[in-house]
Amino acid sequence: MKILITGGGGFLGLHFASYLNKKGNKLTLVDIQKFDNAEYPPNANLVVCDIRNDRELKKHIKGQDVIIHAAAALPLWKKEDIYSTNINGTRNVLDISKICNIKRVIFISSTAVYGVPEKHPIEEQDPRVGVGAYGESKIIAEDLCFKAIEKGQHVTIIRPKTFVGTGRLGVFEILFDWIHDGKRIPIIGKGDNRYQLLDVDDLVDACYLFCLKNKKEYDGAFNIGAEEFKTVKEDLEKLFRFAKSGSKVFPTPAFIVKKALFIFEKLGLSPLYQWVYDTADKDSFVSIEKIKKTLNWKPKYSNAEALIKSYRWYLENYNEIKLRTSGVTHTVGWKQGVLGLFKRFA
Repeated sequence: MKILITGGGGFLGLHFASYLNKKGNKLTLVDIQKFDNAEYPPNANLVVCDIRNDRELKKHIKGQDVIIHAAAALPLWKKEDIYSTNINGTRNVLDISKICNIKRVIFISSTAVYGVPEKHPIEEQDPRVGVGAYGESKIIAEDLCFKAIEKGQHVTIIRPKTFVGTGRLGVFEILFDWIHDGKRIPIIGKGDNRYQLLDVDDLVDACYLFCLKNKKEYDGAFNIGAEEFKTVKEDLEKLFRFAKSGSKVFPTPAFIVKKALFIFEKLGLSPLYQWVYDTADKDSFVSIEKIKKTLNWKPKYSNAEALIKSYRWYLENYNEIKLRTSGVTHTVGWKQGVLGLFKRFA
């Protein structure tokens, strides 16, 4: 099967490349930035291309069987880049895929489209309320997908919970850095809320099953997350026991901390964006019954197992990771800003 992956140079793209290559697929990976060729299968076609450039993108989509559209401007990016990439880029992928008779498009959306709901578990038909430019852009991009489905295209919308795994840094690098140094880990609230995560290997596995399908029942939106997860405090404590660094949970007053983080974010002093800290002290989990039933599939990893697997990789690559420059993607650590100052007293 010929599969093109947008956002192929990112954390998720790399995991897709490794998994799909082992399945014997012919891969084309597209990204706006240059690839680290050493990390990718030698037979993969690596293409530097901006998905907002429809003429250039069409050259690479033509002749493919399936498109996995994982490219996205993340919440730390500028608002104009988030909108142009996540909306216009998705429109280009869908329009070109229709022209080129692509069998299926798989769009990687986000559970951020649900905002901060009170109802749990969240189901696919529940209201979508975008928080910030990222959440809003994902909703608009999803609407483009739904319109494409109405016109006869086979499009799968995947709404993953926050996913972790080997190679995942970003906001998790901050957590792992504090744990490595044996610091107390401040959590918003008491930590007695249930917050579902997802192992990236489970995400990739499910997406591949959709690649093989070409019927209407596989169109539309599907939530995906870990099936086994405890409270924030319980899952973190399992990670602490594995790390053996002496880290402990440090509860903080949610209302005050959220107000402070909002101010720090607006001043550019904190890497944590609003949806992250708004949901941090609340239950946040989705129903995965639809994807389990449709694919006859279930995730392999629990929250704690996913975190431990990711942290183990972090330890194995610690020295190299600390030599990397910070950035705004999931493959590098984010600048801790004011959080780094608080770390001294944790």
